[in-house]
Amino acid sequence: MQRRQFSLAAATAATSMAFGANSALAQQAAPQEGKEYLRLSKPAPVDAPAGKIEVVEFFWYSCPHCNVFEPTFAAWKQKAPANVVVRRVPVAFNASFVPQQKLYFALQSMDNFDAMHVKVFHAIHVERNKLAKDEDIFNWVGKQGVDVNKFKEVYNSFNVSSQVRKATQLQQAYDVEGVPSMGVAGRYYTDGPRAGSMPNVLRVVEYLVAQSAKA
Repeated sequence: MQRRQFSLAAATAATSMAFGANSALAQQAAPQEGKEYLRLSKPAPVDAPAGKIEVVEFFWYSCPHCNVFEPTFAAWKQKAPANVVVRRVPVAFNASFVPQQKLYFALQSMDNFDAMHVKVFHAIHVERNKLAKDEDIFNWVGKQGVDVNKFKEVYNSFNVSSQVRKATQLQQAYDVEGVPSMGVAGRYYTDGPRAGSMPNVLRVVEYLVAQSAKA
């Protein structure tokens, strides 16, 4: 989903193309700057230790393309090289997105975050629970066996508010056009419509990681 709307053709391609084998991707021509990815005019802040390359996935729980991309991205994240730090950042193109930003960061405080993260996508896209407002989120969390009062404390905490603010600032620093999209090393940005498909986004990201490692 885009702040400036995806074209139907690009959105369909982003969700329907199967991921090719790594060997096949490696044989393709190097991605082109200005076409398949952008170099930021001003570097975005990074939150990775020295010697590590940060890769950011920008997403929105209610985005159907993010839902489709999530399993593949999670598998890719698990296999990321040791010099790469991968993190997700929930976006907010307007104030209505904020409750789901807060939901994501509140869930991060839980031991079973990965499972809960997947459950949110399932609740929205399979169970048709929008989870767009605070009370909807609290009701749903309670049904997952979570202590709602403790969750509310985290959800409404200064720490979560601070993380939401930083997430939105990072989104703005990368000038995120839509989701799912990716940022690399605080210097590069790519997404499905620009790269041609989400499979190609990951190929572009791998190329940019390799280039950043040489810098």
